[in-house]
Formats: sequence, C-alpha cells, structure tokens
Amino acid sequence: MEASKSADKQYKFMTETPVGALIIKLGIPTTISMLITNIYNMADTYFVGTLGTSASGAVGIVFGLMAVIQAVGFMLGHGAGSIISRKLGAKDTETANYVASTSFFTSLIAGLVITVFGLLFSTPFLRLLGSTDTILPYAKDYALWILLAAPITMTSFVLNNILRYEGKAALAMIGLTTGGILNIFGDFLLIRVFDMGIQGAGISTAVSQLISFFILLSMFLRGKTQSRLSFDCFKNGVKNLPSICSTGFPSLMRQGLSSVSTMLLNNAAGLYGDAAVAGMTIVNRICFFIFAVGLGIGQGFQPVCSFNYGAKKFKRVKKGFFFTWGVGEVLLSILAVVGLLLSDHLVGIFRDDPLVIEIGSFALKAQLIALFFQPLSICSNMMFQSIGKNKTATFLSALRSGLVFIPVLLISSRVIGLTGIQISQTITDVITFIVSFPFMVAFFKNMKKDEVEVN
Repeated sequence: MEASKSADKQYKFMTETPVGALIIKLGIPTTISMLITNIYNMADTYFVGTLGTSASGAVGIVFGLMAVIQAVGFMLGHGAGSIISRKLGAKDTETANYVASTSFFTSLIAGLVITVFGLLFSTPFLRLLGSTDTILPYAKDYALWILLAAPITMTSFVLNNILRYEGKAALAMIGLTTGGILNIFGDFLLIRVFDMGIQGAGISTAVSQLISFFILLSMFLRGKTQSRLSFDCFKNGVKNLPSICSTGFPSLMRQGLSSVSTMLLNNAAGLYGDAAVAGMTIVNRICFFIFAVGLGIGQGFQPVCSFNYGAKKFKRVKKGFFFTWGVGEVLLSILAVVGLLLSDHLVGIFRDDPLVIEIGSFALKAQLIALFFQPLSICSNMMFQSIGKNKTATFLSALRSGLVFIPVLLISSRVIGLTGIQISQTITDVITFIVSFPFMVAFFKNMKKDEVEVN
C-alpha cells in the first residue's frame, strides 16, 4: 500500500509539476554531479601534470580506455533508464523491475569481461590509443587501476541513470559527488603526500568509484526507488536485454566513437610531441567541464521527456525541449565568454609549460566559439533517445562523436597541420548543428498529429 502511494506521488510529481521548474529541480543535482565528476577528472589532470608532460599525456591516453567503459555503461544505463521511465509513466512497474535487474547484472558481467581482456592486452591497446614510448609506462600504471575498477564503474553508471530517469536525481547526486570529492582528496594524499606518482591517481579513482557504487546500490536496497533489483527479475527479464541495448545504442555509439576519436586525436597530436598530446588533453577536460553544465540541464530534461511521453502528455515534452534549449544557450554562452578571456590561465593551471599553453590556449578558444551550436544538438539527441526513437538518436549522437569529427580531423590535420587538429572540434559542432535542426523541426510537426489523436 505504501509503495502504491509512493508511486502515485511520483507520477503526479513528474506529470503535473510545471515543466520548467521540474527540469531545473532534476537538472541541478545532475549538473552538480557532472561538475563534481569533471572536477575530479580535472584533479587527476592537475596532480598528474605535476609529474611531467609525459604523465599528463598519459591521462589523455587512458581517457580513451575510460570512454570504452563509459560506452557500455551508458548504453545499459541510458537504455534501461529510458524504458523504466516510460514504463513507470504508463504505470507498468513489473516491466520496470525486469529492465532494472537485467541492466544491473549485465553491466557487472560486461565490466568483468573488460577487466580480463584489458589486463591481458593493455600494452597493444594503449599503443593503439596513441601512447608514445615516453607516455606508455605512465599510461600502463594508470590504466591498471581503471581496469580493475571497470565492473563497479560500469554498474555505477547503470544505477545512477536508473535513479535519474525515475526522477530521483538528488539521490544519484549523493553517490556521484561523494565519490568525486573523495577522489580529489585521494589524489592529493597519494600523489603529493605519499609520493605514489600516477599509480596514486589510479588507486584514488578506483577507490572513489567503489564508494560511489555502494552508496548508489544502497538506494535500491533501502527501497528508495520504484524499480527493484533481484536475480529472479534478471532471469525472467533477460528477454528485455535487446530492447535495453537498442534504446541505449545511441550512447554506445556516442561514447564508442568518442573513444575512437580520442585515439585518432592523440595519434595526430603525437606527431607534434608530448606537449601537443598534453595540450589537447587539457583542453578536452576543460571543455567537457563546461559542456557538463549544458549536459546536466539536458539530463534533467530526459526523465521529464520519457516519463511524460509514456504518459502521452506530449505538450509537456515540447515545452520541456524548448525550455532546455533556451537555458542551455544562455549558460554556455556565459561560460564561453569567461573561457575566452581566461584561456591562457586555464590551460596554465594544469601544466606550466609554455608550449603546452600555446597549443592548448588556441584550441580552447576555437572550441569555446562553437559552444553556441551545442545546446540544440544535445537536446535533440537526448529527446530522441528518451522517447525510443533509436535510429534517429543513434545517427545524431554519432555525428559529433565520430561521423563528422573523424573525417574533419583527418582532412584538416593533413591540410593545415596542428592548426587543423586544434579547430577540428569547432568545425564538427557547426556541422552537427546544421544537420540536427531539420530533425527537430520534423519531429515536432509530426507530434502535433499525435496530440490530436490523443485528444
């Protein structure tokens, strides 16, 4: 009876709260979570940067490995979360339980597979990601701990996204931010105090992921969620795995291509020395930190979109989209101006090397100029994935991560060298915006017909 009251209360919260206020309420915890996560990623970059340029470059190399882990974790997490939210919107709790349990145990198994194969083939894989002879020893030490933590990291992505799509963004925030803050202190202690070098950064990351995992899992075990986890639901609900994977495939495509793009970027930059690899690594971390603000608000929109789409409240979906797009434009424009004014200083925080600052500062300015074009692309992609338009979402997610970026990088780096590498992401963002716009317009035209049918 108590569970039924809680479900009804959550249903009213998701379908009757004013859309703008609801997105902000769900988006703020998500934004904080993403910012804290990015702060501890940047803390790794900062503290490892004190060990030398090659060590700093190793962080960028291993980021490609982390992108692979994230790719599978986000596929299962976003896929399960989107389905669960729509099923809860349609008041189908049983299927929501099956989907939650299937994604949880599948992510644990997939993480173990990545750990085993990653440890067996770490050297050739890190070479493939762009390690130079001087970077490789640092990359191996750092990657060891990232690989050992892969099962819990991947499962944490799933738990976090289920909570978020249920509209429990504040609970998800507790797990992620606690681990993130502890990782920052861990970096300081293990690298600065105990002088453990880049291995200290890896250990700190692994321990923080473990703590986040147990906090997130406790939310499910203590009955804080509408969906439940059990091995019986996994056995009975494994038939939902294809649906989970197809819904989450845009995230796999986005993160997988991001990993390939990072590998190609590191290899292209490596031709110009460790300073170029370090410079582009630092810029990517700074830009993703800024990008996280827009992404956090967008992720506040996702559960609102999927839940209300499942409840057939299409006007709320449309209103939420345009609210999120507008807020994203304002926030990212402000951050872009600040970043442009402080570009040299921002890069210099992470590595006080004149060549790294010169390369990184120009690349940072180029990427910040294109921030205006990102909110529409982000919102469109998130909307299509949240409502189960998997083919469109997959195509749009692949544009920025690889389909456009990879050819732009390969062509521009050959034509104008290092400058081409520095401006490749800027060109990509503009093209992605141009392609995304007509998809958005066509969708809302068709949705008017759905509104008429429902009415």
